[in-house]
Amino acid sequence: MVTAAQPLPRVTARVPRAAAVRHLGPNWYASVMGTAIVGTAGATLPLHVPGLRTVCTAAWALSLGLLVVLLAARALHWTHHRDQARAHLLDPATAPFYGCLSMALLAVGGGAVVVGRDWIGPHNALVLDAVLFTAGTLVGLVAAVAVPYLMAVRHRVEPEQATPVWLLPVVAPMVSAALGPLLVPHLPPGQPRATLLLACFAMFGLSLLATLLMLPVVFARLITGGPLPLALTPTLFLVLGPLGQSTTAVGKFADFAPGVVPAPYSEGFVVLAVLYGVPVMGFALLWLVFATAHVLRARRHGMGFAMTWWAFTFPVGTCVTGAEALARHTGLVVYDWLAVGLYVLLVAAWGTAALRTARGLLSGTLPAAPRPALAAPRPTTVRTRSGDVR
Repeated sequence: MVTAAQPLPRVTARVPRAAAVRHLGPNWYASVMGTAIVGTAGATLPLHVPGLRTVCTAAWALSLGLLVVLLAARALHWTHHRDQARAHLLDPATAPFYGCLSMALLAVGGGAVVVGRDWIGPHNALVLDAVLFTAGTLVGLVAAVAVPYLMAVRHRVEPEQATPVWLLPVVAPMVSAALGPLLVPHLPPGQPRATLLLACFAMFGLSLLATLLMLPVVFARLITGGPLPLALTPTLFLVLGPLGQSTTAVGKFADFAPGVVPAPYSEGFVVLAVLYGVPVMGFALLWLVFATAHVLRARRHGMGFAMTWWAFTFPVGTCVTGAEALARHTGLVVYDWLAVGLYVLLVAAWGTAALRTARGLLSGTLPAAPRPALAAPRPTTVRTRSGDVR
């Protein structure tokens, strides 16, 4: 005897939707960052390509949509899966990605006043940037303190577990430092403008010094512990983030300091933009080659797609904006061409990561299973037939 199927209760119908976000970690905000910087970096290129600005504005609009969707999904995650959310905070491989939330908010906010104003209007763009900059800066400062604190007192980490992912929370204030100057001209003259500019300079300093403390640990792990696991190899590109973003930041200070701080200091910012930016960009190019060599090696050894591929986007984008800043302040055409070349690399990386992410979402492979722990494997001993331990 065949009976008609009874409809499921409404509560049951909601379960799959909540279950779909159980393993949605803060690392997904990297897709927002990578998409937003495609728009902002392309808008200031020294090229006049017809339609380029429209494409850049569309990329920013897409990043805004992605941000709204991810904020809603993460809210659902915290509401229905608090155990998993707490586990992310207590996982030394996942907790640093909370810095991505800050950088996603900041990247979309900064893009609003650079290109988004073309579609939503200057006033709405300014309001949106002010809100997202404030929220992103607060989240970034909290993450810069809270995540290292958790790593020190709650997490159990060893030197061989060090990866460039550890840089994420301390780099977030550098993004605030680079994008905050965009709001300076919109504040009342005098104390408000000078306060914001010097506050951005302070965040530049705290992020730079924290990065200088963390980066030697990461590099030492590479030299003494060997290459990173295949899935983690793309995170080597994260090192470009503080390098390119700090170069962008000092360029912005030089752009907006005249008339905001006294003449000797405004001139000093112009000098800093060149004397700091040129050697740091040189090191960024060195690291780009170094990281690319590791990625090529990993591909030969079977590295497949993972969400870590989004590390190819935002850090490279910061180098594009850094090269653009150096082109403005040095007048050298070589930096114009460097910016263009890096932007081509950025667009190629974004297209690859976006396509593979879309495929993973449609097939259900990305949200269906928990992501593997983003940590280096611990050394193991192997006993041979003769009884020797290796």
